[in-house]
Amino acid sequence: MSALEKSMHLGRLPSRPPLPGSGGSQSGAKMRMGPGRKRDFSPVPWSQYFESMEDVEVENETGKDTFRVYKSGSEGPVLLLLHGGGHSALSWAVFTAAIISRVQCRIVALDLRSHGETKVKNPEDLSAETMAKDVGNVVEAMYGDLPPPIMLIGHSMGGAIAVHTASSNLVPSLLGLCMIDVVEGTAMDALNSMQNFLRGRPKTFKSLENAIEWSVKSGQIRNLESARVSMVGQVKQCEGITSPEGSKSIVEGIIEEEEEDEEGSESISKRKKEDDMEKDHPYTWRIELAKTEKYWDGWFRGLSNLFLSCPIPKLLLLAGVDRLDKDLTIGQMQGKFQMQVLPQCGHAVHEDAPDKVAEAVATFLIRHRFAEPIGGFQCVFPGC
Repeated sequence: MSALEKSMHLGRLPSRPPLPGSGGSQSGAKMRMGPGRKRDFSPVPWSQYFESMEDVEVENETGKDTFRVYKSGSEGPVLLLLHGGGHSALSWAVFTAAIISRVQCRIVALDLRSHGETKVKNPEDLSAETMAKDVGNVVEAMYGDLPPPIMLIGHSMGGAIAVHTASSNLVPSLLGLCMIDVVEGTAMDALNSMQNFLRGRPKTFKSLENAIEWSVKSGQIRNLESARVSMVGQVKQCEGITSPEGSKSIVEGIIEEEEEDEEGSESISKRKKEDDMEKDHPYTWRIELAKTEKYWDGWFRGLSNLFLSCPIPKLLLLAGVDRLDKDLTIGQMQGKFQMQVLPQCGHAVHEDAPDKVAEAVATFLIRHRFAEPIGGFQCVFPGC
């Protein structure tokens, strides 16, 4: 996978939780299936991973916003999970099953604005400041003036938003911070090529199965198990084709126009072709990331120093050591944060190797006495 994908990629619960010592690669369905068996690309519901779902209402100047969260666990610190750009809270599904089996904690996985099932009055505003305020508002709406101990964990764009949230003191009970595969230097270098990457993705998919298959075969998500639940949060049905009647009315409208205006037949014919393509490919991306370009710089610029300046225990998980920029390299040498490199992963580290990420986070929580182990879980990673 290219450095761009790793920088900017902007989770079916097994019958029992994964064993504490199992490796992340074993989570992939490909690893578990015997020879000759066809791979299953069918979607799997969130309820096989999370215990509950809630729509959290937040009042603001423009009206009422509704944020979708998925939850598991009943005691211990809250792990507030923030997904990457274009992804959704469902990208944390398999990780949730893995971490809940290792330490006592509560999971709150949040669909950020304009992503997943979250509905806001101003979906075009994806500035770091606004999204960080969203996180603080959701915490306040859920827990009031006495929130439980919270650790922010974010992947890619979500990692940047976690840092902005922490540095602005928007979560008063914050006890820890974790960024997953996001480094200022690498991300900033990739911004110029991001539009080309987005243009190279399929615009539509024939079905959810088709979208899931593409995500695995393209390498966006290397773990089929995670892709089967995660991709449901990334794509949606194209508007106007949710029913046969809807499709019919669109076509009839075009026919009527064609009779009234023969001069515009070329553009009408083109529009009809686009409608036919939508009927053949009824799923598309939930968010047009290309239209968020003006916010990319604000997500990542100055991120390393913001991360280092947060006065709480910090963890950085990377898919490769080559991602470290100068500021983080110096900070790591000075012991300002813990770091773990998880090789053989794509950019979606928590999806590709959910067990290994769960082990790293569980070890961090236990080392700092933030959480208690479950089922004899042993810390497996040395301190970095």
